[in-house]
Amino acid sequence: MSAGNKKYEIDMTEGALLPKILLFSIPLMISSVLQLLFNAADIVVVGQFSGDETMGANCVAAIGSTGSVINMLLSVFMGLSVGVNVLAARYFAGKQKKEMSETVHTTVALALIGGVIIAVIGVLASKPILGLMGSPEEVIDLSALYMRIYFVGMPVTLLYNFGAAVLRATGDTRRPLYYLMGAGVINVILNLIFVILLHMHVAGVALATIIAQAVSAALIVRALMKTEESYRLDLRKIRVNMDKAKRIIRVGLPAGLQGTIFSFSNVLIQSSINEFGATAMAGSAAGANLEGFVYMAMNSIYQACVSFTSQNVGAGKADRIGKVLRNCLAIVAVVGLAMGNLFYLLGPKLVGIYTAEPDTIKFGVERMAIICTLYFLCGCMDVICGSLRGMGYSTVPMIVSIVGACGLRIVWILTIFRIYHSLTVLYISYPVTWFITASAHLISYFIIKKKVVSKMGTGKAELA
Repeated sequence: MSAGNKKYEIDMTEGALLPKILLFSIPLMISSVLQLLFNAADIVVVGQFSGDETMGANCVAAIGSTGSVINMLLSVFMGLSVGVNVLAARYFAGKQKKEMSETVHTTVALALIGGVIIAVIGVLASKPILGLMGSPEEVIDLSALYMRIYFVGMPVTLLYNFGAAVLRATGDTRRPLYYLMGAGVINVILNLIFVILLHMHVAGVALATIIAQAVSAALIVRALMKTEESYRLDLRKIRVNMDKAKRIIRVGLPAGLQGTIFSFSNVLIQSSINEFGATAMAGSAAGANLEGFVYMAMNSIYQACVSFTSQNVGAGKADRIGKVLRNCLAIVAVVGLAMGNLFYLLGPKLVGIYTAEPDTIKFGVERMAIICTLYFLCGCMDVICGSLRGMGYSTVPMIVSIVGACGLRIVWILTIFRIYHSLTVLYISYPVTWFITASAHLISYFIIKKKVVSKMGTGKAELA
């Protein structure tokens, strides 16, 4: 192993877990926050520099209301990156070099193919979907324009995320952080140029975002090409290996479908928010964007749980699976409670960064009062799900999540929300469904862990 690559990798199968999980998670946490800053920079710049307050609020509402639609179309393919991470981590820990190489080249091929598919669907379907969601007339054209430009950049977006999943499987979360830092600076500079100097509004910030994402994707590809380890990328070998593709899909597709249905339930919630007008939409969009920082910080612990669990399964270290989950649950609870409540306490000032309109700020803080303060429940739910996926079981958590989180949330919208027709009542559906789903995941975990440990004892642990 070359010294240059060794310094970025983490052996997740030996030694104390807590410091290694933190070493893995903190760069990933910062990376995730930087990715969100792409979107936050878009919203802040158009909100503050798009002319009068009305135009600024409409631009904020336009960009903010696209998130649930973008995630709905993107989730299936982003779920595949979970499959990439699980498979690559298992082969890396098991020192299966040929399998690791085939996984890397299949990963890049799937990223490019998936990116083109989403780009085509997104460009064609953006406005019709927004129309079905009931986007207000003053916002829908701006939203559609932002989405179409954003979707054109999907191939590089997936290429970055799939490539980063390979590096995460080896314990390397630092280089993706460095690449995103550079891309983030480019994104902010281009935002200011396109909006302030060229008056491009939502089109400018969308274009700035995909250019920045292209830079980060190019740097990830370069890192994979430069390594001498088993995960080295050779452009001439990029092709879909059907065996590895099936294994990636076996874990990743259920995760992606779960994300899609989650996003669908969020589309229903966004449609319900749209009923309260553009001001409520803008406030909710700002609040949701701030919540995203808390979520992505917690999501880094989920990613750690997936990688650490999968490496230990690959190395046959059954005794460390439970220890990984306990450590990750403790960390995610602390992160979620601390960040969520801090963001809520600073809510008026933080929402004020996005817009100066008092009613918009009020709507944003109303959302954060419920969701941010209890967000740690969502983190716990995801971490338990990550342990199940790390063990190679993705279908069970998908079913539990669809029924527990998505199904109950949709029922809530169609019943309780319709009775009270209040944004507060709408937002309460989040913590209720998080708690129920986390409890169901935990029961599944104890059943599945026993089965996996038994299979590991016979050397037959497989993805399921």
